[in-house]
Amino acid sequence: MPKKPAPQTSPALRTKSVDQLSKQEAVQELAGLASEIARHDALYYGNDAPEISDADYDALRRRNLSIEQHFPDSVREDSPSKRVGYVPASKFAKVRHAIPMLSLDNAFSDEDVLDFVARVRRFLKLDADTELAITAEPKIDGLSLSLRYEDGRLVTAATRGDGAEGEDVTANARTIADIPRVLAGDPPEVLEVRGEVYMTAVDFETLNRRQAEEGKPLYVNPRNTAAGSLRQLDPGVTASRPLKFFAYAWGEVSAMPANTQMEMVKKFADYGFQINPLMKLYTSAKGLLEQYHTIEEVRATLGYDIDGVVYKVDDLALQERLGFVSRSPRWAIAHKFPAEKAMTILEAIDVQVGRTGALTPVARLAPVTVGGVVVTNATLHNAEEIERLGVKIGDTVIVQRAGDVIPQVLGYVEDRRPKDAWAFEFPTVCPCKLKTPIVREETAGGEEGVVRRCTGEFACPYQRKEHLKLFVSRRAFDIDGLGEKQIEAFYDDEVLPIRAPADIFTLKKRDDAHELQKLKNREGYGEVSAGKLFAAIEERRVIALERLIYALGIRHVGEATAKTLARAYGNWQAFEEAALKIADGDETAREEMDALEDIGGAVIDSVARYFAEPHNRRTVEDLIGELKTIIEPEKPISDSPVAGKSIVFTGSLERMSRDEAKAMAERLGAKAAGSVSAKTDLVVAGPGAGSKLKKASELGIEVIDEDEWFRRVGEGG
Repeated sequence: MPKKPAPQTSPALRTKSVDQLSKQEAVQELAGLASEIARHDALYYGNDAPEISDADYDALRRRNLSIEQHFPDSVREDSPSKRVGYVPASKFAKVRHAIPMLSLDNAFSDEDVLDFVARVRRFLKLDADTELAITAEPKIDGLSLSLRYEDGRLVTAATRGDGAEGEDVTANARTIADIPRVLAGDPPEVLEVRGEVYMTAVDFETLNRRQAEEGKPLYVNPRNTAAGSLRQLDPGVTASRPLKFFAYAWGEVSAMPANTQMEMVKKFADYGFQINPLMKLYTSAKGLLEQYHTIEEVRATLGYDIDGVVYKVDDLALQERLGFVSRSPRWAIAHKFPAEKAMTILEAIDVQVGRTGALTPVARLAPVTVGGVVVTNATLHNAEEIERLGVKIGDTVIVQRAGDVIPQVLGYVEDRRPKDAWAFEFPTVCPCKLKTPIVREETAGGEEGVVRRCTGEFACPYQRKEHLKLFVSRRAFDIDGLGEKQIEAFYDDEVLPIRAPADIFTLKKRDDAHELQKLKNREGYGEVSAGKLFAAIEERRVIALERLIYALGIRHVGEATAKTLARAYGNWQAFEEAALKIADGDETAREEMDALEDIGGAVIDSVARYFAEPHNRRTVEDLIGELKTIIEPEKPISDSPVAGKSIVFTGSLERMSRDEAKAMAERLGAKAAGSVSAKTDLVVAGPGAGSKLKKASELGIEVIDEDEWFRRVGEGG
């Protein structure tokens, strides 16, 4: 029996406003939307192959909900509003990286590279005559992979994931010819080799020809295809794809076989890996830039995609001294190739409300391919940017996309402006149903800023939803099966709503109380998938302190700041007590937080405002009541002479830079503070020390010089 065709919505009907639809048209439109949304759910959740942007998907669901609200007696049994997500395939197991897989800072110009080299030299206090060797290698546009070998045998392969935890794709990695199952030579007992899985242009074209011959959809670009191939649940599918691997970095190593970046990569070749032949060593910024432009010129002939050149300090001892800033190493940077551009039509401008209430105009574009990716949306930043660009709806605009950067509109093509193009007017009230007023944020000087915010705070559903999306995001609670789309659906759900973080952890209890409307009985779920979601939620009752602080969504408290606060206070009770004191105007608590490195007035004011709000306090109390364990941050070294002490460096240090001194203190388990307070244990003063030295004397705090510091910590004294 032939399969009944899915109902379709006519383009004319889709563009008709909801209040103009007849009852018959509403029924037809709901049928088409149910079919269309179900198909996109299957593509997104089941196949990792979405065809439309998140914004376009959300627009479909919003239209469906709006029609249902206008025609409540026409709601279908298979309505998208009655289901959450899609039955997911079995997920990959998670692998915790022994050493995090960090991302790199980006450089976009020759000047940025010169600044990078200068920063490294300043940090290391190198004089002009001291040579600094730096490697340059192509930045492969593929999927990062970490391979763990024990006694020379491959035991685990994991994707980058969020940098701390990735997916176990060992069975799939074993099918890639460039990845040896057993290493050659004499490798260390434990060796984690890291690199990039990619697909060549020739292999990609061959694969697409085969797809076309079999009447299957074509793949978009080699990078996405390689990533999707590696993440197949059936290793046989991965084995059928022509994947390759370049090795260029490492994680945990039981005994380092080399002392430089260049020699380590050469060792990888000895062990049986493919390494990039374009990797070179230079001792000047001029040499690095010459190699960058050489690689840029031959880019089209390489046969595989690259999106820049990576520079790394060669000496591994210097890499260790340089350390890291937030999630990026100080000793490396990625020099990206110039952004790619294209022209398309600006069809509309929508306004999105973010977690902090900030309103951001978004350009809705006629689909256009830029840098191998189909772009349908681009940021317009704010009302002033729209005015500066002079763009109108209907214009032909120039769109730019660089790497993973959000696409942006650069301007419009004047001679292509249609006569009926019209100017966009920024709203004066929030697009949420509350219609709360929009205010312009003041700058530090008391002038009107460019950011416009909804004044509804947590009463605004957009802001509450965005807070929840942050809460479940990868770098916060990272709950498997509960992403942005599921949060959207659960937020609007009348039976099992999630409107506050604690609601996530009471979901199973509330589900158990329902007889007929259990999650497992809903379309898009089943007993297995519902059980997996509940299990994933249960796992997150144990959470790291820095993730918890970040997940609260306090303005100006990003990942790095959350980590600083977690390390400084050590446990949730201490942090909460300090935050509540600051909210109540305790100046001592405020000074103690202000003394923390990289914590300033903006962060402290945000913490104060957040914990001064009764709704926030209740939200946090409810959440903490649902958690089992809050993992305290690891202490770098507990047995050093300065472990646990608060250290302030002041004056001109002669044997190391100020940044290096702070990094050393933190490595030794101390807290490097930015200002002197009653909580300071030790001040290291160099020539020219001023107000900090004076305050230390007034408070009776011990003061030592740089030589005594090195003697005390036993490093180079």
